[in-house]
Amino acid sequence: MFGILSGGREDRAEEIIHNEGEIVRFGSRHVAGSVLKTVAVCLFGVAVATGQAGQAQRPPMAEEVFKNVQILKGIPVDEFMDTMGMFAAATSLNCTSCHASDNTNTWDKFALDTPLKQTARRMMNMVSTINKENFKGVRSVTCYTCHHGDQRPKIVPSLIVQYSAPVEDPNEIEIPPNTKTPPADEIFAKYIQALGGAERIGNLTGFVAKGTYSGYETDLAKVPVEVYVKAPAQRTMIVHALFGDSVRVFDGRSAWVASADKPMPLMPLTGGNLEGAKLEAMVFFPAQLKQAFSQWRGTSTSIDDREVQVLQGTNPRQPPVNLYFDQSGLLVRLVRFVDTAVGRVPTQIDYSDYRDVRGIKLPFKWTATWTDGQSTAELNEIQINVSIDGAKFARPAPAPPPKEN
Repeated sequence: MFGILSGGREDRAEEIIHNEGEIVRFGSRHVAGSVLKTVAVCLFGVAVATGQAGQAQRPPMAEEVFKNVQILKGIPVDEFMDTMGMFAAATSLNCTSCHASDNTNTWDKFALDTPLKQTARRMMNMVSTINKENFKGVRSVTCYTCHHGDQRPKIVPSLIVQYSAPVEDPNEIEIPPNTKTPPADEIFAKYIQALGGAERIGNLTGFVAKGTYSGYETDLAKVPVEVYVKAPAQRTMIVHALFGDSVRVFDGRSAWVASADKPMPLMPLTGGNLEGAKLEAMVFFPAQLKQAFSQWRGTSTSIDDREVQVLQGTNPRQPPVNLYFDQSGLLVRLVRFVDTAVGRVPTQIDYSDYRDVRGIKLPFKWTATWTDGQSTAELNEIQINVSIDGAKFARPAPAPPPKEN
């Protein structure tokens, strides 16, 4: 996963990130770039002030960055964005469905109230009350519980659903015990062997890669990308987008996104997003990945009619992670979760096109899908065990205003 966007399902190529964690659908790239530049300039001071205050300072809260935040206060900006993603996933709406549609000249109008925004606030209060009064405050009901991808919850039973074969979701968070699944140690050992064996993998210190990246923030166009990975868990991804470089860094402890298309020019990652950045770096070092969770349990399922084995890793007070391995032993999917103010949302990363690089198999393609967007990285060159300047994993500078296209 590279970007954190927000929106629904249709007309993605004409959408771009904007104020209050939303996507605005613009008619032309020129207008989009103009508004995006305004947003970046207005928020640049927030990011600079945060960076100067030191890494230990708490991240900016949603109400400190966005206007007219009435309920979703006291949560970091990245969690606020994921919360918008939950709304989009639950209702299949995009941001202009709820926010004022005439936002092509100024981002201030995104803070204006609309009937759907007011309804969303009432629904958040309603769901909170249901959980408090019926489930002792445990989040058992979310927007998705009733909406299930529809703008209006259905009140008439569907006979098609009732009498059709159930569709198994391989990303289902609850994995029941399955005695037929090999132990986690055996699955990890097969994974390591499929990658090239314990000795070769143990000698992997990192790699530098180049290729292309495409996502909603690039209007789905392929642009150059650089990836830097260093053991045991450091990763930097630099996308050379038309509006400027978009940089995502995990230094081993902290993570940031510096990009002019985000709600802040320098956005710290927190909670599940921070853990996710760590996992995405650990994927290339199986021993570290195995040790990242205190318990593993397994089952089997299918992805695109291919049988896969699933390991779910859990830690106390932390969302789980699901790892999916094909029959050869290679990792083909990682699903992680982020807890937001209104429920848990998934991020799915599919790995493919494994190629041999000096005796080690590495994925040359991965596609990230989450409630706010989708992106694909396709590599054409990987150099392993090369020297990487430590500055590549330092906290990036805030992104400057976007370039004119």
